[in-house]
Amino acid sequence: MWKRLKTIAIAALLLSACATSTPPPAARLGLKLAPSTLGESISVQQHLRVERNGRNDELDVALEVEPQKLELVGLALGQRVLSLSYDGKDLKSWRHAMLPSQVKAEDVLEDMQLTLWPVDAVRAALPAGWQVEEQGLRRTLSLDGETIMVINYSGMPRWSGKLVLDNLRYKYRLTIESELQ
Repeated sequence: MWKRLKTIAIAALLLSACATSTPPPAARLGLKLAPSTLGESISVQQHLRVERNGRNDELDVALEVEPQKLELVGLALGQRVLSLSYDGKDLKSWRHAMLPSQVKAEDVLEDMQLTLWPVDAVRAALPAGWQVEEQGLRRTLSLDGETIMVINYSGMPRWSGKLVLDNLRYKYRLTIESELQ
C-alpha cells in the first residue's frame, strides 16, 4: 500500500512540475492536430525527466501514433498514472485521482505535438500571435516575439534519441529519451 502511494506521489510531483495553477492569458494554444498530420506511424517508449527548482522527477511513457489515433500511457515505477487516446476529434483520458488537478490531458497532448509533429503542421494550427521556427535541430515557439519554449533534438526523426524542451514561461526543463519499437 505504501509503495503504491509513493508511486502515485512521485508521478504527481513529476506532472505537477509542468503545470501551473493559473496560466497567463493566451498560455494555452488549444493545439489539437489530427494524428494523421504527423505523417507516419510511430511506436516509442520514452523516459521523461522534469527539472524544476533544483528537483528532478521521472516518468516512463509508451506512445503509439497511427493515422487514425494516438495512444499514450504514463507509468511511474511500473504503475499506470495517466493515459490518453485521441482520434483527431475526441480526446479521452484517464488519470490517477492523486494527480494534481492542474495536470490536463490537453496540455500533455499539446506539448507532445509541439515537440514531435512537423513544424509546418504546427505552424498552420497556431493562433494569432504565436510563431514556431525550426533551424537544424532546434525549434523555437514564440508569442508576440517573446520566446516561450526552445526544443533541441539529438537527431532526426524527432521522436528518436533525446530531446530537451526548455519552457521559459513556466521555468522547467523536460528531457525525453526515446526508444523506437
